[in-house]
Amino acid sequence: MVTRVLVTGAAGRIGRPVLALLAERGIEANALVLQDPGDLAARLVVAGDAADATAVRAALDGADAVIHLAAIPTPEHHAPLEVFAANTQATFTVLEEAGRAGVRQAALASSWGVTGLPWTGAATPSPAYVPVDEALPSQVADAYGLAKQTDELTAAMMARRHAMSVVCLRYPFVGGFEERLGAHAARLARDPAAGARDLWTYLEVHDAARAAVLALEVPGPGAHAVHVCAPRIIVPQPTEELLRRHHPTTRIRRPLPGRAAPVDTSAAHRLLGFTAHNTVD
Repeated sequence: MVTRVLVTGAAGRIGRPVLALLAERGIEANALVLQDPGDLAARLVVAGDAADATAVRAALDGADAVIHLAAIPTPEHHAPLEVFAANTQATFTVLEEAGRAGVRQAALASSWGVTGLPWTGAATPSPAYVPVDEALPSQVADAYGLAKQTDELTAAMMARRHAMSVVCLRYPFVGGFEERLGAHAARLARDPAAGARDLWTYLEVHDAARAAVLALEVPGPGAHAVHVCAPRIIVPQPTEELLRRHHPTTRIRRPLPGRAAPVDTSAAHRLLGFTAHNTVD
């Protein structure tokens, strides 16, 4: 049973709800953040970089599980080499130090970006088929997506190296209702084309936190990558109508009635018992 969790990136969008959920469940938390904001619900706060082994070792004090969320979140505001190097080094360092410390349960934030759809240079990138599942061929052509692919390979290696359970959560657009989901929904309702690269998917931040905590219950050893998202798309139009308009070459492998999300989340349900509860409408 997990009793103390190291949360990296604990002051971030998903990190704070993870800390709150751990506290609600009576699980102690350590936090690793670049700068201590002074208000985190954690027994130990270490200010440092997740790529720094010394900082990670200090933050692991007494932890028997890890939720690794720290990362440069997009490829848009940093040089490609910085994005790739920082994100992959942090994941390697956190999992390696955790494994060496005897931690056998880990979850990490992967991304919809592993599909390559959000930031590929193609003018109108489309998935080969929907519902998208974990086997979809990738179209990655950016440093962030490549880093997330590498993170998932690192997770598989660390699972073998340290007999760990590591779950990689392929998060879509994540936010709180008031923080950014409302504005995002309104923007895409006006311009559905702006959501085509994400297939209009999203996940409310408390659902994102719950998925991360549930991932710590998966027995090991082994590594898993799973898609998580809300069950319906964020725009009011029917899913298949949007797909025919914006992704005419994509094969629809099974019916997607109404506004059903064109992503197969059955692996997350089967492995974690996870289904998103919080939806925009």
